[in-house]
Amino acid sequence: MELFHKILNAAVEGGASDVHIKPDAPVVYRISSQLVEAEMSQQPDEQWLGNVIDNIVPTQFKPKLDEDREIDFSYHVPGIGRFRTNCFQHLGKWCLAMRYVVAKVPKIDSLGLPEIIKSIAEEHRGIVLVAGTTGCGKSTTLAGMIDHINSTQKRHIITIEDPVEYVFKDKNCIIEQREVGLDTPSYQHSLKHVMRQDPDVIMVGEIRDPETADISIQAALTGHLVFSTVHTNDAAGAITRLLDMGVENFLISSALLAVLAQRLVRVICPDCKEEAPLTPTLKTEMGLLHKENIKVYHGKGCKACSQTGFKGRCGIYELLVIDDSIRELILKKSTAQTICDQAREQGMRTLREDGWDKVVKGITTVEEILRVTLNDRN
Repeated sequence: MELFHKILNAAVEGGASDVHIKPDAPVVYRISSQLVEAEMSQQPDEQWLGNVIDNIVPTQFKPKLDEDREIDFSYHVPGIGRFRTNCFQHLGKWCLAMRYVVAKVPKIDSLGLPEIIKSIAEEHRGIVLVAGTTGCGKSTTLAGMIDHINSTQKRHIITIEDPVEYVFKDKNCIIEQREVGLDTPSYQHSLKHVMRQDPDVIMVGEIRDPETADISIQAALTGHLVFSTVHTNDAAGAITRLLDMGVENFLISSALLAVLAQRLVRVICPDCKEEAPLTPTLKTEMGLLHKENIKVYHGKGCKACSQTGFKGRCGIYELLVIDDSIRELILKKSTAQTICDQAREQGMRTLREDGWDKVVKGITTVEEILRVTLNDRN
């Protein structure tokens, strides 16, 4: 286990978000969205990795691993950190994919979220969804909102997660965290019992099936504040996703408070940051054609950023607040595009528009925003 822990320690010290380990192949880190091979004298073999997995998989999860051939769990190394871990098979051989979870619970102000998110997090009933693809920081955003409540309110918070990532300490709130597979069999099973545990706030790691969606909505309608995530590309798409799961439109209209969609973009390396050319075509794309003295930047690449031009990541956001006009569209089962158009008329800034703001502020590049929002609605 000593070598395994050295691999994880090197990942944390190198700023990696993920670690990928499979037999007879280099260990690979994901650093600032780029895959980088670890510098090691030899590659992990099948026997070594099998021994590691036997040591790190919780005992109660091993029967499920034998049956399903894959499992999610959290793994904590004292002095190094916590990792959201997936153990799976590739060509009959065990592999690991591990996501480093920063030990310190993020402060909501550090995430660059829309300011109104604080007010939304202080509501007493309804459901708030964070939308996005895998690995876009949804869990971190939820953690920031839970910490805000914990710091400013006196409430009873229960989280249901698969697996637990950020570990909270009671401040003003009482917080209990339940891990699927360890503390409860499933989201659905836990949600049915949570209602008897006197919660004010319930955080459900993900709405991925009709039953979880239905129970979460019912919890929101019966006087609880519910937070969860959905896998959709934008905010309006979360509404149609719930409809596709069979949730009644009038229930969504009554329960939903807001949907925050997000993506992660790479941040320009401060050590090699320099001004970049901005063509009229790009200025038009950004809605800045008639504005003067607009500058954009990129990183030319240096040792500090491994010649990538980027160092670190930040979020871009799209916040859909559910008001009467949006509720009316939900009741009509309008398309996501119609909902998006209405929200934009009322001032909603899309993911790409938020990205352009961060380009103008010198945080990221034009190319990066185009890359991560390539297939978005216009």
